[in-house]
Amino acid sequence: MTYHHSVQLIAIAIVGADGVIGDGAHQPFEIPEDWARFKRVTSGHPLIMGRRTHDAIARWLPNRTTIVVTSHPESVALPDGVRARGMAVTGVDEAIEAALALDEIVYVAGGGTVYHQAWDRLTDLDLTEVHSTAPGTVFFPKIDPAEWVETSREPHDGFDFVGYRRISS
Repeated sequence: MTYHHSVQLIAIAIVGADGVIGDGAHQPFEIPEDWARFKRVTSGHPLIMGRRTHDAIARWLPNRTTIVVTSHPESVALPDGVRARGMAVTGVDEAIEAALALDEIVYVAGGGTVYHQAWDRLTDLDLTEVHSTAPGTVFFPKIDPAEWVETSREPHDGFDFVGYRRISS
């Protein structure tokens, strides 16, 4: 899939020093500044996530369309409010297509399988890199410096907000 140069498909994640992002049901890091930033930067843009990530967040976020990837879309209770919109689809390709029909800036919020399936199409990474490790079985994909360049870093106590952009080939 080739994108117009203005399209941004951005993975957003909180990642431990060892690459851990969760255990399949829970995220091991709870940093209030990260959650506030996540809500701020994704507001107004489509947000793609897997079913377990959606369940871990445990709510539909306002001011964005959340697209849940699941093998059982009929089992996802969709919001009926004006402020939150949602849909459930069976695959990452379908989720990306639906999201790009809504906006040229799309966020991919995990989990591990969704990141891996979207990886080759991502244009940017928006990460909270935690300086510590945590137990877990789900990892963020490895960031190859031959494919990604760091574009920003905002240091904080115990974590950094870090941006990466895919190097054009």
